[in-house]
Amino acid sequence: MNIIAVVVAALVPMAIGFLWYHPKTFGNTWMRVAGLTEEKIKTGNMPLIFGLSFLFSLMLAAVMDGLATHDNFINGALYYVTDGKMNPDPASEAGKWLDYYNTNLAASNHTFKHGAFHGFFIAGLFLALPILATNALFERKGWKYIAVNAGYWMLTLMLMGGILAAWK
Repeated sequence: MNIIAVVVAALVPMAIGFLWYHPKTFGNTWMRVAGLTEEKIKTGNMPLIFGLSFLFSLMLAAVMDGLATHDNFINGALYYVTDGKMNPDPASEAGKWLDYYNTNLAASNHTFKHGAFHGFFIAGLFLALPILATNALFERKGWKYIAVNAGYWMLTLMLMGGILAAWK
């Protein structure tokens, strides 16, 4: 895991959030559909909100790191077939498979495009959207609320995945 890439990727939700939820983009729409006012926003403990948001972004970036490139899946499989040694005999099936992955597949998995694809489709479309939409439906929020928040997370996860995959 590239710690610097994880930290940079963890800054993406804050940077995109600043732009996405700005009054000149989707901020006013978000406030209206979320039932928030300027006065309510100002009552929040901003150091706590931003501090915890960054902590959660670090957690998300750490998980996205493996999701964006498949490397954690490869290492997980190797852990079990090598009894935790992670260094298969090159002549073994696991050794040949690892060599094939490193020689033929790893480079194509370590691109911005590949990571962005996984960030958007797997993390954004198939994880974030269903979670956000389910919560919004039970909270009696409308489709605009879902679209604003899901759009933010889909874009954010796409960029995080791209950064993490390209920075391997």
